[in-house]
Parts: sequence; C-alpha cells; structure tokens
Amino acid sequence: MSRHVLQKLMQKLVLIDGNSLFHRAFHALPPLTSPSGELVNAVYGFASIVMNILRKMNPEYMAVAFDSSKKCFRHDSFPEYKATRKKTPQELYDQIPKIKAFVTALGVPIYEAPGYEADDILGTLAKKGVEKNDVEVIVVSGDLDTFQLVNKVTTVATPGFQAFEFYTPEKVQERLHVTPTQVIDFKGLKGDASDNIPGVRGIGTKTAESLLETYGSLENIYQNLANIPEKTRRKLENDRDTAFLSKKLATIYTSVPVELHFEQCQVRDLAKTGVPDFFRALHFTSLLKKLSLDSAPEQTKLF
Repeated sequence: MSRHVLQKLMQKLVLIDGNSLFHRAFHALPPLTSPSGELVNAVYGFASIVMNILRKMNPEYMAVAFDSSKKCFRHDSFPEYKATRKKTPQELYDQIPKIKAFVTALGVPIYEAPGYEADDILGTLAKKGVEKNDVEVIVVSGDLDTFQLVNKVTTVATPGFQAFEFYTPEKVQERLHVTPTQVIDFKGLKGDASDNIPGVRGIGTKTAESLLETYGSLENIYQNLANIPEKTRRKLENDRDTAFLSKKLATIYTSVPVELHFEQCQVRDLAKTGVPDFFRALHFTSLLKKLSLDSAPEQTKLF
C-alpha cells in the first residue's frame, strides 16, 4: 500500500518537540510584549506554529514534549555533552510557563521526564504510537537527530511559521546521504558539534558517508578495518571507544517511563478549549481571527 493511501486511511498523532519550537520562535521573531509589558514573542511564535500544525496536518491526536530541567542520563557517560552550547537567554526561560499554559489551554498533554530529553520522550511516544497500527506519527521538530525516528509510518516535519518540510525515509536519504537508521552511525563517525559529540578525529562528512555506504553500520565498519585504507583505518583505530560512545550519545532512547493515552491526546474544537481566552489575555488578535472568533481584546486575567 502506498504512503499516500496510508495517510488517507490512518489517523494522525502529532508529537511536538516543545524545546525546538520555542527556541525557533524566540530567535525568529522581534520583541513582542503583552499588555502587562512582558515579553511574549516566543509564546506567540510557538502558538502560531501549533495553529498551523492543526490547520495543515489536521491531527486527531497531539502531545508536546519538553526537556527536563535536570541533566540527562547522557551526562553520566560524557559530562561534556552539550557543554559548548550557549546558555538559553533568561528572556526565553521567562516565557516557558506561558508556553506550557498555552499547551494546557489546548487540552493536550505535556510530557516531561527527569533525566531525559524531549527527543527521548518523542521517540518513546512515537514507538508506542506505531504499535497502534492505525495511527500515522508525525514528529514536529527542528532537531535533525529526530531523523533517526523516521520509518514507513513515522514522519519528521521540520517547522516553519507558514510551511513544513516533511521527511520520509527517502527524503532523509536525499538530505543527509544516509538512511534514518544510519543517522546515529554517522554521528558516531563525524560527531556533532552542536551537542559536543566528539566522533572520530579526522573523519568528515564525505568519509563518513562513504564508509556507511560501503559497510552499513559503525559495527560493520570496525569488523572490516582490514579492508579500509590505512590513513582512515588508523583514525578509526585510535578513536574506537569514542566512536561507539558518540553513537550511544546520539541515539534517541525509546523506553522512557511514560505512557501514551490516546484519549488524553485527542484534539478538540479550539473554540471549546481555553485557547480563545488565552489569546485574548495576551492580545493575540491575529491568532484569534484564525479561530474565526471575535478579535476584540477582553480583560481576561489568566496569569
């Protein structure tokens, strides 16, 4: 059966990477303040993207995952994990409670788990969603690590304010020149500067792609070192432990202790949720218009 037919027959479960979306919104939009003078550009941008998800994807189910405030389990094996990232601006941190309040107003669940990242929660929920064989899963994230989750019934949609790019297995291969299952092998070889994952010193994109095209996986590469040219072989031999550690760090954990309850994730008519009052409270008049409701601000106090 073709993917096009599957999309017509199957209900949709949309899983949103909350951290990815609010970072994108914060950095993409100019300062925007609420009537009380609070900065709300990330809140507005996040809500705008979610509204477009609902309008363009028309999902039956939705859930949002956020990173835990505690360090994740990856720091136990590599304390320098993500150590080179810039600190999140306080102006963004201050907006997170309102972003979560918007999700609550939608009536869909927020998932967080101490010691795990949003990617791990998304991977776990996607796996549970796929187990329900009449559900197509769409993961909305700008984090390309999530490409490893892509399969016949799981798509990654990278977000925009007006459009989304949908990544099937074929589209992942076209962009990264590796398959979804090879994404973690690729990072084991090349590393990932954004997450401070080291990889193998001296192995770049082209070499990593070539090795995976020939041998398929990191494990198979190391089983065939004798067949690899000496210069590359020495690099691989010198950083064997680092390569496998890097692959482990890049691997999304799909057994987080969370449960997927479809009845809690059901998308409701927005007019019957807390969203209209939320938009009125922050004077998001343009988003109110998209609900086909009155756009006149009311003195609704929610915060």
